[in-house]
Amino acid sequence: MAQAKQGDKVKIDYTGTLEDGTVFDSTLESECDTEDCGCEEDGDCGDDDCGCGCETGPMVLTIGAGELFPLIDEALVGMAPGDKKTVVIPAADAFGDYDKERVFTVPRGDLPDDLDPVVGDELVLANEDEEELGVSVIEANAESVTFDANHPLAGENLTFEVSLLEIL
Repeated sequence: MAQAKQGDKVKIDYTGTLEDGTVFDSTLESECDTEDCGCEEDGDCGDDDCGCGCETGPMVLTIGAGELFPLIDEALVGMAPGDKKTVVIPAADAFGDYDKERVFTVPRGDLPDDLDPVVGDELVLANEDEEELGVSVIEANAESVTFDANHPLAGENLTFEVSLLEIL
């Protein structure tokens, strides 16, 4: 049976979990939690940026092209269709360690008048030089708003269950 090698285009299924077992991403419909993201039961919300974290259906990628984490590419090399592997990606190799210095507080008076952020909002802020920064609102009160510019999965070790379905 053929084995996958660098440069091969392959079709895979995967489920990504955190150390506590929480599924953060999956190509498997049964792993998607449509109840929490506002999507329809079939996983289709009609919004490509709904934040569901699950795009059901196998993923097609080229091994070594950097479409997923390098450790997943490495794991796929030598696999044959039907093979499954578990790949653990340390936080430093995934979205980096959590950096407390990327958390900052801004007085409400310094925010645009039409911006009324609430905890849980994900925003893109821009400075005078039009440099953009993706942030999450982690605290908001009448005087100030605290933003977190870390990736939501920063500091998390990620585990992927990967199945090679086909070498294309």
